[in-house]
Amino acid sequence: MRIVITGASGNVGSAVLRRLSPDGHDLVGVVRRPPEAVGPFAGVQWASIDLAAGDVDALTAVVTGADAVVHLAWGFQPSHREDHLRDLGVGGTGTVIDAVTAAEVPHLVHMSSVGAYSPKRDDEPVDESWPTDGIRTSMYSRHKSAAERRLDMLERDEPAVTVTRLRPGIVGQGAAGSALLRYGLPAVVPARVLSHVPVLPLDRRLAIPMVHADDVADAVARVLAARAPGAFNLSAPPTITAGSIADVLGARLVHVPSAAVRATVSASWHARLQPLDPGWIDLAYAVPLLDTSRARSELGWTPRRDALSVLAETVAGMQDAASGPSPVLRPRTVAAGVRRALGRGPVSTRRTP
Repeated sequence: MRIVITGASGNVGSAVLRRLSPDGHDLVGVVRRPPEAVGPFAGVQWASIDLAAGDVDALTAVVTGADAVVHLAWGFQPSHREDHLRDLGVGGTGTVIDAVTAAEVPHLVHMSSVGAYSPKRDDEPVDESWPTDGIRTSMYSRHKSAAERRLDMLERDEPAVTVTRLRPGIVGQGAAGSALLRYGLPAVVPARVLSHVPVLPLDRRLAIPMVHADDVADAVARVLAARAPGAFNLSAPPTITAGSIADVLGARLVHVPSAAVRATVSASWHARLQPLDPGWIDLAYAVPLLDTSRARSELGWTPRRDALSVLAETVAGMQDAASGPSPVLRPRTVAAGVRRALGRGPVSTRRTP
């Protein structure tokens, strides 16, 4: 198959390439900054397109003749520039839909998220019928929900296009360590700090689903092979809790109500002291756990990594500032972060050219 993958050089994209490359597909990666042709990025044809720019014609030329488009591209920074993140996430999804429609591509696989779901007050897992109206106070969730509405319109207006929506929990892998550090820690904080966390101040009610990037990639391969329509939840047992995170960090959990955690994150984010916006705290305490019965029964999908091992691998990757051979997964160092901050401002406010 000829498969076009947006966001192919990131956390999930690198895993998708690892999974699909051995199968002999003709793979095309759509990214803003093409990576070097090494590791999972070797043997891939690259197209440099900024989806936030809304150039439907350029993308249509790339996807013409494709058997499927896998849309992974999304942005997490700059968190103080919601206009840009909306242009990339929601607008970029619209650009992909318009290009798929114009080129008459028969299958679109969209990487949605547990973050698209509406809040839930208990820990009973939800299936794919749970509303996808998002969490209003989370920028990421609002945008994921808005992208789902674009897909609703595509399904209504273009019934010939098979639309697949994958809704994973938090997606982790070791190689994403440097990228996650850039998203969540100030540039001046070294990665080794995460190896020396004595106490973890979190609300003990935290309960979130998690899954390895390679298992998400396996689900992508399965929906492509089956051209399976509809939505599929993806997560691995067991549930990640505040206690799980404390154990992996070797820290003592100190219960702090989520409202207090949010207030601290909000104050430091508004003061430009750290790049994580407070909507992530709201999201962490409102997202549902996921019932993955549909993926298991209809795709034959079973996660190979349990969530605790995914958490341990991801945290170890952050502690080591692990990286990959792409601009998105590039090594993170304090010196490089400070140079960029001095030259172009903090990551939470600058828009990368």
